[in-house]
Amino acid sequence: MKLILHAKNLDLTPSIRAFVDEKIGSISKFLRPAENSLAEARVEVAKPSKHHKSGFVYYAEVNLKIGSQFFRAEAEHLDLHTAINFTRDEIERQIKEHKEKRREARRAEKS
Repeated sequence: MKLILHAKNLDLTPSIRAFVDEKIGSISKFLRPAENSLAEARVEVAKPSKHHKSGFVYYAEVNLKIGSQFFRAEAEHLDLHTAINFTRDEIERQIKEHKEKRREARRAEKS
């Protein structure tokens, strides 16, 4: 899977890059090898503004394209790592739902 990481109003440290690689890269285990070679994940981590000090300060967004399929998740949270985890969980849920729909369609064709 190709991973493109972008930061906005935030310094992209090696630790943030490693965390995103680990968490978003783990999505590839839900993909078939053919899908994994086509997959492209665009990840944006950000602070909504430079003056934002309290509340949901951090933002994470993942746009995952696998061939013609498109999955998208976004989250805001007090902690950047938690926002990234929430987006990963949402993308995993969408992929599992899509796989289940494909299975059901194949079963319906066989009947």
